Amino acid sequence: MAVSRKLSPKPARHAFANTLKSFKTASGKEGQFYSLPALAKQFPQIQRLPVSIRIVLESVLRNCDGRKVTAEHVQQLAHWAPNAARTDEIPFVVSRVVLQDFTGVPLLADLAAMRSVAVKLGKNPKKIEPLVPVDLVVDHSIMVDHYGKKNSLDLNMKLEFQRNRERYEFMKWGMQAFDTFGVVPPGFGIVHQVNLEYLARGVHKRKDNVYYPDTLVGTDSHTTMINGIGVVGWGVGGIEAEAAMLGQPVYFLTPDVVGFEMTGQLREGVTATDLVLTVTELLRQHKVVGKFVEFFGEGTCTLALPDRATIGNMAPEYGATMGFFPVDEKTIDYFKGTGRTKAEIEAFEAYFKAQGLFGVPLAGEVDYSQVVKLDLGSVTPSLAGPKRPQDRIELGKVCSQFADLFSKPNAQNGFNRPAELLHTRHHVRASDAPVDVGAPAEVPAPSGAPRFIVEMEQNKPTLAAAHAEVPAQQASRTGDVTVGNGDVLIAAITSCTNTSNPSVLLAAGLLAKKAVEAGLKVKPHIKTSLAPGSRIVTEYLTQTGLLPYLEKLGFALAGYGCTTCIGNAGDLTPELNEAITSNDLVCAAVLSGNRNFEARIHPNLKANFLASPPLVVAYAIAGTVLKDLMTEPVGKGKGGKDIYLGDIWPSSDEVHALLKFAMNGKAFRENYAKVATDPGKLWEKIKGVSGTAYTWPASTYIAEPPFFAQFALEKGAANADPSSAGGQNDAKLPSVIGARIMALFGDSITTDHISPAGSIKESSPAGQWLRQHGVQKADFNSYGARRGNHDVMVRGTFANVRIKNLMIPPTADGSREEGGVTVFQNEGALQGEKMFIFDAAMQYMAQKTPTVIFAGEEYGTGSSRDWAAKGTQLLGIKAVVARSFERIHRSNLVGMGVLPLQFKAGESWETLGLTGNELIDVVPGPALTPQSDAQLVIRRADGSRQEVTVTLRIDTPIEVDYYQAGGILPFVLRQLLQG
Repeated sequence: MAVSRKLSPKPARHAFANTLKSFKTASGKEGQFYSLPALAKQFPQIQRLPVSIRIVLESVLRNCDGRKVTAEHVQQLAHWAPNAARTDEIPFVVSRVVLQDFTGVPLLADLAAMRSVAVKLGKNPKKIEPLVPVDLVVDHSIMVDHYGKKNSLDLNMKLEFQRNRERYEFMKWGMQAFDTFGVVPPGFGIVHQVNLEYLARGVHKRKDNVYYPDTLVGTDSHTTMINGIGVVGWGVGGIEAEAAMLGQPVYFLTPDVVGFEMTGQLREGVTATDLVLTVTELLRQHKVVGKFVEFFGEGTCTLALPDRATIGNMAPEYGATMGFFPVDEKTIDYFKGTGRTKAEIEAFEAYFKAQGLFGVPLAGEVDYSQVVKLDLGSVTPSLAGPKRPQDRIELGKVCSQFADLFSKPNAQNGFNRPAELLHTRHHVRASDAPVDVGAPAEVPAPSGAPRFIVEMEQNKPTLAAAHAEVPAQQASRTGDVTVGNGDVLIAAITSCTNTSNPSVLLAAGLLAKKAVEAGLKVKPHIKTSLAPGSRIVTEYLTQTGLLPYLEKLGFALAGYGCTTCIGNAGDLTPELNEAITSNDLVCAAVLSGNRNFEARIHPNLKANFLASPPLVVAYAIAGTVLKDLMTEPVGKGKGGKDIYLGDIWPSSDEVHALLKFAMNGKAFRENYAKVATDPGKLWEKIKGVSGTAYTWPASTYIAEPPFFAQFALEKGAANADPSSAGGQNDAKLPSVIGARIMALFGDSITTDHISPAGSIKESSPAGQWLRQHGVQKADFNSYGARRGNHDVMVRGTFANVRIKNLMIPPTADGSREEGGVTVFQNEGALQGEKMFIFDAAMQYMAQKTPTVIFAGEEYGTGSSRDWAAKGTQLLGIKAVVARSFERIHRSNLVGMGVLPLQFKAGESWETLGLTGNELIDVVPGPALTPQSDAQLVIRRADGSRQEVTVTLRIDTPIEVDYYQAGGILPFVLRQLLQG
């Protein structure tokens, strides 16, 4: 691990002591473990349980202490049945917690606030201490301000440290204040790849020589990338992660487990990205939200570990809690190739074999709730977009799909623009000169041709009229360009999804080499960037001689971390922004990421496509998505020759020949040894305050959160006014009476819509607050970087520039106003006035009026963003009524004391005819029985009254306790201080 830990061994007190057995490694070292095969003598059905369920069962068995985990819990999970009713609640004690800095900083702020409460109450602040190892990887703060130059990385990192000094000082305090809290400094990579390559140990060992599997939760939805190496773990909000850190089990209902059987193998020219986009589309169709997905079958066995990690990473996009791959020889090979020690690998392999958990199951060996099948040979080159990751498009249909969506209404995922404007172009003077990065190095020329490239070759002679050549971007005068709809303005190799996977990164390098040699170029106004998930990536791109070719096309190293995919793409030039906004252009970004929600990548780019790294390079060269790359030239090369994608696409043999450079154990060990030495010295220069309790200096980045302002050791002794920020719900009065509607939302409202992570608009409430506090626009940074300050974040809630509140009447042309606005409904001088949601919330709270939100399907899709729930609570919103919720956000709402309610099938706020001026009562049963019926009472302006039954989405008994305590944070704090 990154830091030494001071952890006490778990006591072995439970009813299954006879399951404590011994195993030996290949070197003869002996260890103990709680044996599932021994438990199977009592419960024979265990042998047919999904592997993921068995790993959870091991945790329940090992931690069976008769208090938080009982013998009944072991029996319930041992009797898991594929299609049983899901009523049992599992207390899952994880081995560790992993954080990224956007979510980790507010979590650390909450812990610091808990210690401040302890001091005020005369308690020892050290009572607030993580009980499991916690690692925070700083990876979300790097921004692509500089790009296309060899010194872009250095310039971007210097800016990162200037902007985030106060946040980093706070992290430094946390490192010395808590015994079990470690930090991987900026510049090492994306949290999930660092987790995969370095933090994950396979198995852990207690001081009493008892071994147990690596399991975790992380404060990022893509924590599931770790499922690729057989680790059970998933993303949770920071709220739930705090409870896990502080000794609270992660509680969840016994899940369905969907078996995903893979057969065959990927055909030539198809990448892991194409596979994961296909898996995402398929599993979304099968509605796996809240379920475990476990991959099995002969096709699964053929997938290399990075391919598995790529699929596991995208579990949030297909909606599953996990996308799990069992441990097998490919896992062992990956541990060897990433520099784990011989002793670690031997213990890992011996443990899983002793547990009967080694090997990918084949068809018929395990019982699943349902089985989904995929022939790997059917996967084709694909992108996804332009607004959601599950909307896969075959490569040859991207152009026609964009053209079709251009004029479709927003309700059909379109852009609502007149079809005759599709090919119009507008002149703009480019402010960026062409990038000159020197001549590329020489690499032996590749050979071979993928099968799908043969298909392209056959299509060359006849181009359909619908795919006619788009006018060239480069205008006649030097330094000038024209821009139009479909133009690619950001092309980024980024995100944890693909940069863990050397096959697609090497393919991007090989494609870049062929493109440069053919004479192809990227227009200098296209913002190109390479932001790998690990330093190892640039090491093997350098060793293979491919990095100079990527640099020649503008894909110079811009940073190590989550950049474009999280909204840290940096801005476009003012001239480009002006051309886009003044002409209402639908321009595009193409990125090798996993998220493409509206306004996430850049507020002015409405079309965002996910693609493999080689396709990102190809689209950067093409410069537009209005080219069919299966039939049309990517561009013109030397002598004006048309160059097609098939001419530059690398073969599988070429990629595989270079993979040996990516799996070098010595290189991995040397790289991660630098975590402690800080080779750049920027982190070393950051100095934080000392002491066990934080002193809360004045800062626009870090502020003491208000969630414990009315805290009392006895539950209910000091409930705040329910309209005040930070107030707790009265456990005796779960009803919400006389609420106003804050917003009426449609489907797929994401956590990016609710709590954006990207740029802060100067005219927004958050921007105005920063200006009032002396912060200049150039120093705003991002919402994500300012998550440690509740004053910024509550003003940023529902502030996404693309969110549409449907209670705002449509304009004459039928379009809807975008941005976080509402209509104030209470009586008074402001009645009927349109204003920011934040401003309306302050007015409602001042008048002691509760508010509610209505939404459609998949409310809260996206990142595990605790501020989406925290901000909702601080705005005085007491309930959210939706057609369905994504897993993490629903849990977070409960954790912050906000009622989630779900319409019955076939009902919605539209079918009820809501307009926004109604008064709403929410009346759940007084016992708050999980998933029970609640009554929604609608009182209309004409005096009529309607009563509707909805489902209370407090799903488990422990969530009832959390809600009645005012939220999970006061619940856990009360336990710790009374203990």
